[in-house]
Amino acid sequence: MPIAPLRTRPVEILTLHVPVAAETLRSLATGDHACIDGEPALSAILAIVREANPLGDFGVYRSVVELGLGWELFTPAGSARPTLGVADTESRSPTVILRIHLPAEDRALADAAITRILAAHPWETPVIERSTADLLIR
Repeated sequence: MPIAPLRTRPVEILTLHVPVAAETLRSLATGDHACIDGEPALSAILAIVREANPLGDFGVYRSVVELGLGWELFTPAGSARPTLGVADTESRSPTVILRIHLPAEDRALADAAITRILAAHPWETPVIERSTADLLIR
């Protein structure tokens, strides 16, 4: 029996690393998501995703965000003006990693929302990646 070809749709994926307090990371690890509201950068970015734009668009689902927990390890250069840490000293930041899908064809509308996310991000050099993928569909 021949195998039917998989159906896909092109998407872009926005991956953001957003700093949070260590206590927030601990709370999230236990399943307490109410602590998100107390994180200014994280709550501001999620509010942008929830607005009418293509971020997190999965057809019949809107504002879809995958949230992972992590740490950022970094050493600011002497010329840096870090939000956290001091120049020439390794720093560690509790971080929430957001993955947000968006349709590949709505790039201009997505760019406006992403520009606002960049403005809301507190780091001097935000870790925000934009990549392309094929999303499998039924």
